[in-house]
Amino acid sequence: MTLTLLGTSHGLPEPNQRCTIIMIEVSGRYYFSDMGGQVMEDLATRGISPDDVKGVFITHMHGDHADGLINFVDLLSWYYKNAQPEIFLPKIEGADAIRNWLSVLGVTMRELPFREVHAGPLFDDGYLKVTAIPTQHCPKSHAYLVEAEGQTVLFTGDLTHPTVDFPEIAKTVPPDLMVCESVHFPATDYTDILRQCPTKRVCFHHYRTSYSMPYLLQTMEDLKPLPTFLATDGLIVNL
Repeated sequence: MTLTLLGTSHGLPEPNQRCTIIMIEVSGRYYFSDMGGQVMEDLATRGISPDDVKGVFITHMHGDHADGLINFVDLLSWYYKNAQPEIFLPKIEGADAIRNWLSVLGVTMRELPFREVHAGPLFDDGYLKVTAIPTQHCPKSHAYLVEAEGQTVLFTGDLTHPTVDFPEIAKTVPPDLMVCESVHFPATDYTDILRQCPTKRVCFHHYRTSYSMPYLLQTMEDLKPLPTFLATDGLIVNL
C-alpha cells in the first residue's frame, strides 16, 4: 500500500499546500480519502487512468474535503465513461447536488455507484478494506481505518478534540500509520492519547503552518522515540 499526500492543508489552501486529498494505491488500483481539490490533473501527470480509481471515501461534507469531487464526477460523466468507482458520501444528498450543478454546466451526470457512509465495515473489494468510525467534528463526520496488503492506516478525518472523538479503535487495532489532522486544536493535545496507541508511525496532516507549527514540533519531540513526520504536498509514503 502506498499513500500519496496530494493535499495537506486545512480549510484554506496555503502556499504549496492544497486542501485535503490523499491517494491510496494497492496493486495498481487507486482510492481516495477525501477530495478537497481537483485530482484529474494529478492522475494525468502520474499517468494513472481514471478507470483504475476504484473508490472515493469522503470523511465529511466540508468544501476542503469534498469540492474536488464535482470536477471528478464531471469528467467521469462525459469523457471517462468506463470508470466506475464507488463514491462514499456522509450525506448521500450530495449526489443530487452534484447532478444539479453538472446540469447547469450542460452535463448529464451518468449513473455512478454513490453510497452513504455508515459506521462499521464500509467497503471491501478484496484489495482494500475500509471501516468508518463516527466522529463529532460535524454532523455525519467519520474517521477511516484502511487495511490492505497486511498494513493498516488510520485517517482521523477532522476531529472535535482528541479527548472527545479520537478513534478508540487505534488502541486495539495497531495501525502501521496514523494520519492525524492537526488544525482544530493544538497538536500537543494529542500527546497523551498517541502514547496509548500501539502505532508504528504518526503523520501530522491538515495543519495551518502559521498556527500549528510550534505545537507540531513540540508534539513530535514529546513523542520520541515514536517516528513522526509532517505531511507535505506530493509526499509519497510506502507501507
